[in-house]
Parts: sequence; structure tokens; C-alpha cells
Amino acid sequence: MRRCAMPAPSRIRRFSACHAAVVEHTMNLLPAKPYASTHALWRRGRRRELATAVVMLAPSLLFLCAFTYWPILRSVVYGLFDVQLGSPEIYFVGLENYVRLWHDALFWKSLRNTVVYMVVTVPTSITLALMLAVALDRGLRGTALYRSAFFYPVMIPSVAAGMVWVFLYAPGYGPINSLMGFLGLPKLEWLYDPRWALPAIIFMSVWKYAGYFMLILLAALQLVPRDLYEAARLDGVSGFRQLLHITVPLISPTLYFVVVIGVLHSYQIFDYVFVMTQGGPADATNVLTFYIYQNAFQFRDIGSASAIANILLLVVGGLIGIVALTLGRRVHYMGR
Repeated sequence: MRRCAMPAPSRIRRFSACHAAVVEHTMNLLPAKPYASTHALWRRGRRRELATAVVMLAPSLLFLCAFTYWPILRSVVYGLFDVQLGSPEIYFVGLENYVRLWHDALFWKSLRNTVVYMVVTVPTSITLALMLAVALDRGLRGTALYRSAFFYPVMIPSVAAGMVWVFLYAPGYGPINSLMGFLGLPKLEWLYDPRWALPAIIFMSVWKYAGYFMLILLAALQLVPRDLYEAARLDGVSGFRQLLHITVPLISPTLYFVVVIGVLHSYQIFDYVFVMTQGGPADATNVLTFYIYQNAFQFRDIGSASAIANILLLVVGGLIGIVALTLGRRVHYMGR
């Protein structure tokens, strides 16, 4: 009863004093360092993530800079100098290397051979790859066996493949000429005739890369919804029109990728020419990459070789730009 008789204001003051003491004691137990703001914590986390990303990417970036960007930069610089292999003397000549190439008939012939190789090889390889991919996508028996058989040439090293085709093209005892003689056709000196040397290398390249493109296109075909084909068949649409109006638009991103890869591969041809023809006969198979090798290591002219490499870089970049402007705009992405 006495405890209840305490005036209300006194109880309130006593409670407030106790509460203040508890709060003060609790604050004294907390660390002196204040809490960081949410924004500061977010920035700290972002910096930590950025540092981790830089550490993880550093080896790849160093490798890329050392073996891609630095050689390109040196090639651009050497194209303006007279640089001889094995000689410490370097002379600035400006655009003289490019002017000399402008009047070099062999340079223009190698450029023409490279363009012909690209124009024939890329469409032929992609068309054949698409036909094979569509055939395998129909669910034929032994699809896994056919897929492995078509992809097998890709796994053969380029030098080994070139040596195999040198044997196949051999004029006297080669299997191809033996088959042509059995069929009553005239035998050809494939790698020794200027008219047939480049087509022989083109045929071998199509055999080498069609399986690689086929595997990529087959993966894209398996993502196309099957109900679209069922609806088209119910409407009486032919198989060719299904391919033209359903398949090609839906796999157009993959086709675009394959075209870009094919263009890049066509301008990197060197090993087949080196192993099979050495640029002959009569420079009929001399392409830009092999002409770069000749200037650098046979003629020992690093300046001219660098100038040719720079021109090749511009040509490839221009072609990729044309492909992006023409085919890139026609690409249809599902879901957009």
C-alpha cells in the first residue's frame, strides 16, 4: 500500500532515471567506432568485387596484351620502317613499304587468291554444314556415328591433314587420280597445275571445316520448337519452305556467328599452303599469310611483312564490318 502511495510524478522520474542509466551503460559497452553508412558498405563491397575481378582476369589480360595487342602495335610501327631480319639497324621510311606493295604484282595476286579462297570456301562450307545438320536433325539412324564421322576431320592437325591430301592428290599413285582413271576420266596434276592447285586446297578446306560448322548449326537446330514444324506441315508447307521461313530465321544468330568464324578462318590459311604447295605452282596458291611469311623469313624484310599484315588486318576488319551491316541486321533473336 505504501508503494502505491508514491506520487505518480515521482515514479515516472525514477523510471526515467533508471532507463537513462541502462541506456548509458549499454552505449558504453558498444565499440567506439560508429557504424558505416549503407552507401559506404556498398562501395566497399563493390571495390572488393572489382579487386577480385582484376586479380582473376589479370593473367588472361596479360597474355592477351603480350601475344595479341603488342604484336599488332609493333606491326603497325614496323610497317613505317625499313627493318631487316637479323639486322640491328632500323630506318624510318614512312609509307614507302606500302607504295612498294602497291606496285607489287605478287602482292595483288596473293590478295586475289585470298579473296577467291574466302568467297568460295565460306559459302560452300556453311551450305554443306547446314544440309548435314538438317539431315541429322531429322532423327536418322546412327546420328551419333554420322556426327562423329563428319566432325573427325576437325580433330586432325592441319599439317597432318595437308600431308594426307598431298598423298590423295598425288598424280601417279594418288587414290583420287586412280579413281578418275577407273571411271575413264582424265587424270589431273592437282597440286602441280596452276588451274587446279587453288581449287584442290579449297576442296580440302571445305572437307576440314564443314564438320565444325555442322556441329554448331546442329546444336542450334535442336533448340527450334518442334510445334512450329508440326503447324507448318498441317498447313501443307513444303520442307524447303519450312527451312527457308522457319529454320533459317530462328537459327540466324548461329548462322551469323558461323559466317564470322568462317571469314576469320579463311584469312588465316597458311599451313595448308605451306605443306601442300609452298605457294606454287607459279604462285597460284600464294595467299597473303604465306606472302607475309615469305617477306619476313625468306626475303628477310620485316618492314614489308608488317605492312602486308596491317593491310590484311584492315581487309579482315572491313569484311567483318560488311558482314555485321548486312547480315547482322537480319538476325532474329527468339523472345524479342
